[in-house]
Amino acid sequence: MRIISLLAILILLNCCDNSRVFEKNYDFPERHWLILDKPTFDFTVNNGQPYNLYCNLRNSVDYPYSRVFITYILKDSTGSELKKEMIQSFLFDEKTGKPLGSSGLGDIYDQQLLLLKEYTFKEPGTYTLQFEQFMRTDTLQGVLAIGLRVEAATK
Repeated sequence: MRIISLLAILILLNCCDNSRVFEKNYDFPERHWLILDKPTFDFTVNNGQPYNLYCNLRNSVDYPYSRVFITYILKDSTGSELKKEMIQSFLFDEKTGKPLGSSGLGDIYDQQLLLLKEYTFKEPGTYTLQFEQFMRTDTLQGVLAIGLRVEAATK
């Protein structure tokens, strides 16, 4: 009976997220992001409706800085660059040092950073988004995962 109840809850939680078109995360196995690691995500859009694109970032309290700088590159199916931009976000409060984001596992925090709001792709098809860390160190300690979420924009 418990298994059936748990399964029903999982199905309900999954059904509630009907705006999600794509979501995938890349885990850094050594709990750090090397400058040569450039996680890439391929996703498909089917129509000309607007989409919101988010960067999912998971960090631990071992992250040594208050902010993170990330560059993303969006390409179409031919490899043509559509958008390239550097984003920044505070992972810790500037004054108190308290971690920002949601926590589910003690010293691990999740952030969701908006990359593009109500972005309309010109053509249906497969697109690629790549992330690069843009910090002043080759090894970025305390970054556990990065990911991409694409969702249909609601008006």
